[in-house]
Amino acid sequence: MRYLFVLLGVLLISGTSAQEIDILLKGGHVIDPKNDINTVMDVAIAEGAILEVAADISIDGADLVVDVSGLYVTPGLLDIHSHNFFGTEPNAYLSNSFSALPPDGFSFRAGVTTIVDVGGAGWRNFRTFKEQTIDRSKTRVLSFLNIVGSGMKGGAIEQNMDDMDAKLTALVARQFPEHIVGVKLAHYSGPDWTPVERAVEAGQLANIPVMIDFGGSDPPLSIETLFMEKLRPGDIFTHTYANVNGRESIVDDKGKLKPFVLKAQERGIIFDVGHGGGSFTFEQAIPAISQGLKPNTISTDLHTGSMNRGMKDQTNVMSKFLNMGLTLQGVIAASTWTPAQVIQKTDLGHLSVGAVADVAVFRLENGQFGFIDTRGWKINGDNKLTTELTLRDGKVVWDLNGISRPEWKP
Repeated sequence: MRYLFVLLGVLLISGTSAQEIDILLKGGHVIDPKNDINTVMDVAIAEGAILEVAADISIDGADLVVDVSGLYVTPGLLDIHSHNFFGTEPNAYLSNSFSALPPDGFSFRAGVTTIVDVGGAGWRNFRTFKEQTIDRSKTRVLSFLNIVGSGMKGGAIEQNMDDMDAKLTALVARQFPEHIVGVKLAHYSGPDWTPVERAVEAGQLANIPVMIDFGGSDPPLSIETLFMEKLRPGDIFTHTYANVNGRESIVDDKGKLKPFVLKAQERGIIFDVGHGGGSFTFEQAIPAISQGLKPNTISTDLHTGSMNRGMKDQTNVMSKFLNMGLTLQGVIAASTWTPAQVIQKTDLGHLSVGAVADVAVFRLENGQFGFIDTRGWKINGDNKLTTELTLRDGKVVWDLNGISRPEWKP
């Protein structure tokens, strides 16, 4: 039983009944990077919020006790590079069309409770995205607004600088601060810095970060100029480990990480994975990590072109990085508290008392596993994360093996 101590003189009121626990996760190894927790603890949840994180919390008064011993308990994951403006508009790529994916079908099963659509909607069609996807999803859905007013419709539409309006983009972002967390530039091809400059201007006006998916140019534009002159500390370079035509890579042909890249990370540029269907190669990732460039944020670039290929889902991407030298604590941080800070949503990504009870429970499997990059190459690994349980707002939304349910008996 808890006691309420009122520090007015030495008044002690005892005998107060404990707040009822809705769900008690018992005996799991908690990893909560924000609060520097990395040990076995219990997690108590009440009324959709974290009530307590401590060793050996009493089961008295708990409506549901879930034995998670041998498993890892973490904050719900944040995937800050996804494409979820799904719809039926023909020839519209990732903006209200067929290549984007409904969040709930792909989030909770991977421990993801917050997903960020990056660039599907621009200022012209954000309201459609909000009404169609954000408002109808159990997953928390956020948005990086495309600097192109029409959104990520592909082809010539994304080359239209006349539709890259910094002021209107910032205006809509300020109208929806709960949902819009950044500005996105993607797929522009050409030797012109104007699209980058307009995206950064919109970010400055709305006080939100910019995510850059650098397009193609022949010769490629300098990523050193991008990192050190065009972007601000806190802005995001996605597809960090890509090697595609028209874009300078971070690792040269001899396997050397370009020296300005680490300086850019020290300057505050955020390096995001953004795996996708064509934007992650082992020939970039493995030497870059070995030379010190670990990703700030791990994300999927989820869409129909990546979900059934080497990417698969958030936990598979995290598992790749486990097998390329990152620690479990590191991949959890890069999927929870760090992305929460990057998108300025610091109420998310941790298990502090009073925080929303978005929680993921993982099994770390040991065995023989294979991981594929976007070039079709494979590495072997011996560790893999599997999502056993996901809670969103204190409610079970994914339970792989029924650990939260009573056993049926005839």
